[in-house]
Formats: sequence, structure tokens, C-alpha cells
Amino acid sequence: MPGFEIELSKQELGYKFVCGIDEAGRGPLCGPVVAAAVILPYELRDNEFILALNDSKKLTEKKREALFDVICDKA
Repeated sequence: MPGFEIELSKQELGYKFVCGIDEAGRGPLCGPVVAAAVILPYELRDNEFILALNDSKKLTEKKREALFDVICDKA
């Protein structure tokens, strides 16, 4: 399971925001692609729902839909 080592190291360098990105589609060579970027508050890093955030292709549709509402509310 990925941790927050990279984010924490950047914070120590003075960065205030880390943006998570994901894409969905058939890839850059065939078909449409949709990309999204989200910045969540730093204090949410230890929140239980953050642990469920992962590559959208690895999540069930039900979990993606549930996380969509949480992300829209918290971002």
C-alpha cells in the first residue's frame, strides 16, 4: 500500500499542495481520454477514506461512486 512519504518530503521542502491525478479512457492513441486532478486538504491524509483512494481501475464501481461524493465534498 502506498504511503505518504513523497508528499511529506515535499511538504518539508515548503510545498503546500499536492495534486492527485487520474485518467480514464482507452489511452492516448485510441479513443477519448478524460483526466481529472484533485487537491485534498493535508489533514485528511490519515482519514480512513483516503486509504480507499487508488487507481480508479482497481476500485469497484460502487466504491468509485461512493468516493466521488466524498471527494467532491472534501476537495
